[in-house]
Amino acid sequence: MKVSLFITCLSDAIYPRVGEAMVRLLAKYGVQLDFPNVQTCCGQPAFNSGYWDEARATARTIIDAFEDSDFVISPSGSCTYMIHHYADLFKDDPAMLERAQRLQAKAYEFTQFLVQVLGVSDVGAVFNHKVTYHPSCHGSRLLGVKDEPMQLLQGVEGLEFVPLPFAEDCCGFGGTFAVKMADISGAMVSEKVDHIKETDAEVLVGLDMACLMNIAGNLRYRGEPVRVMHLAELLYEGVTQR
Repeated sequence: MKVSLFITCLSDAIYPRVGEAMVRLLAKYGVQLDFPNVQTCCGQPAFNSGYWDEARATARTIIDAFEDSDFVISPSGSCTYMIHHYADLFKDDPAMLERAQRLQAKAYEFTQFLVQVLGVSDVGAVFNHKVTYHPSCHGSRLLGVKDEPMQLLQGVEGLEFVPLPFAEDCCGFGGTFAVKMADISGAMVSEKVDHIKETDAEVLVGLDMACLMNIAGNLRYRGEPVRVMHLAELLYEGVTQR
């Protein structure tokens, strides 16, 4: 089967180590990730800001990029769910709508693919640290990714999991929201960091680098030593420590 990596903008430009962790971890299970070079932004910033024509043009590029893939895997629940919006963008174009729906059916967030498709909930990792988890809004509420990351964390030897108070509260990023309403966004992420501090966790883990970037920035600003990691990074680091 042809399994392709949908890297997303932030992981590609700022956090390439997340993609590297995914590639190396999945290779353990015989999955060789394909990487279509023509892929670009999923179109979410334009879509959320009301620029649907521009989002439609970007969506066409993504649909073309993964036309021949059997599975498309992304490290972001937010960007993965944006593919579900393509049906709205092409509702008046039957041919493109069909292609958009095909892409939606084969697009998975990283932990979804690992648990649901490969049937893997224990990668054999060791990680002797106290960890808490932030469930990003799009991934957990819209895409429905809730049990998969918990199953994977429970399978990590030595990991001490500490529930995050008010975990479901938004981190305040929200893409363009953080720019348009910076003061409210700043207050939200500050509250999120207050709750992270309550856990005494050494590591904050999540599934979306946009949210983790926002939280990590506030942690650094406040001089907090909490390490921030994508779950793929934690699992791969844990596997290499065997």
